[in-house]
Amino acid sequence: MIAGLGIAARVFQLLDPRAILVPKLSEGDRAESGQTIATLEGSLDALLMGERVALNLAMRLSGIATATRQYVEQIADLPVRLVDTRKTTPGLRVLEKYATQVGGAVNHRMGLDDAVMIKDNHIATAGGIAEAIAQIRCRIPHPMTIEVETETLEQVTDALQHGADIIMLDNMPLDKMRQAVQQIRRTSDRIKIEASGNITLDTIRAVAETGVDFISSSAPITRSTWLDLSMRIAP
Repeated sequence: MIAGLGIAARVFQLLDPRAILVPKLSEGDRAESGQTIATLEGSLDALLMGERVALNLAMRLSGIATATRQYVEQIADLPVRLVDTRKTTPGLRVLEKYATQVGGAVNHRMGLDDAVMIKDNHIATAGGIAEAIAQIRCRIPHPMTIEVETETLEQVTDALQHGADIIMLDNMPLDKMRQAVQQIRRTSDRIKIEASGNITLDTIRAVAETGVDFISSSAPITRSTWLDLSMRIAP
């Protein structure tokens, strides 16, 4: 699956404003081995200087988009969405999250200021879920949501009782996850449920079948394999 041709084009245009990259495939299209995915015209200096940077970016982003699509296809017939995480390469977050979008995922948080996520370290330092939610609720604007990471059914109960908007079920066994989903649904149809932790191609469907709304995974970014792309100068 191809992603990042526009980024590659920009690399060459920065070196030669007259450089033109003409895609032969759209972002998100599947490419066959040996297929021409784009043609490029520009000064020889610009082509040679930009070759490796442009290819590295397109290869990386195409690999992420391809891996993401594999995960999405496992749950395509179920009412659940795959979301990415902030586990990205330093300096490349925007591009890597773009690639997951091309592959069919939904972007989670771009940064810490997008939404509040209360994780295990926050819970530990605040003294509990109730205390963590209380401390943050009075410091954020009204529209901002609060997500709480939970690992046990007891923590799920705490998150429900103290007004979490989103509850993450982190590394829960499937039987516990099903119980948590049922508990949350009985309490509120407003609260969204996210599953996370060690999601693989082999496990994602079983997790989706528990009834969660979202499944978050860093694997499409952190475990993806680069696509093998090359540039050939025509005689």
